[in-house]
Amino acid sequence: TLVASPAIYDLGAWLEQLLAESTGKEGKGLIPVDREPLGPPAVYGADRLFVYLRLASAPDARQDEAVEALEHAGHPVVRITLDDSYDAGAEFFRWEFATAVAGSVLGVNPFDQPDVEASKIATRRLTDEYEKTGKLPPESPTLVSDRSLAATLRAHLGTIEPGHYVAILAYIEMNAAHEAELQAMRRAIRDRYRVATCVGFGPRFLHSTGQAYKGGPNTGVFLQITCDDAADLAVPGQAYTFGVVKAAQARGDLQVLVERGRRALRIHLDTDVRRGLQTLRSAVAQAIG
Repeated sequence: TLVASPAIYDLGAWLEQLLAESTGKEGKGLIPVDREPLGPPAVYGADRLFVYLRLASAPDARQDEAVEALEHAGHPVVRITLDDSYDAGAEFFRWEFATAVAGSVLGVNPFDQPDVEASKIATRRLTDEYEKTGKLPPESPTLVSDRSLAATLRAHLGTIEPGHYVAILAYIEMNAAHEAELQAMRRAIRDRYRVATCVGFGPRFLHSTGQAYKGGPNTGVFLQITCDDAADLAVPGQAYTFGVVKAAQARGDLQVLVERGRRALRIHLDTDVRRGLQTLRSAVAQAIG
């Protein structure tokens, strides 16, 4: 679990990609947790290792207190101090070297990404189908408007066990309002089940944590979120739009997750994504309450 000072907060995204894509394959790997809000020690399970990347020139007092509380409660904490932001270059070397060593210990090739390619192949099949027929194959995802949404979520999240993790895979616009809703969902799930939680915006995460989700240990419970596009653009030289590409990427990735025996549920929103996320957050709260 990565904890970084606010001024170097985005370093976590780089580390997340490095660790997940390099080690998550052949049923093995490390599951990095980035941007998860810090909570009290009691909401964490015994499977956590916290790495605190603290910027000495711009520390955060509340963050220091939260990490100290975790340490005093017996959770393992690794502290790395950066004197200033230029020390990020040294961290790149440290973590790349450590990842290569971890790959050797795990017995995997850290430079391979076999499961990223699997999603690409599934996506190409869907876009090829669209070019031939003018539409994607029929499907029946769970709609956010379904009356049984909370019950569906309860059954899905009810499969969580100690040592598992939950990943929210959101194929929606990445902005502060949407992230706040997703963070509220992950926090509620973490606090209820005491498991690690991840949030990824699609298709961005496919070349990051997506490799570990499909190729790493089968301990993930996945909630995929898709939406209708309020606006769309044609892909130059192709018969489909960027919205179709995004939809094909989401469906292709879900297909591979299911083929790999992963527990995955897709929830589809309409064009009002903010309202749909609020409805979903309420349903999650009802499901785990």
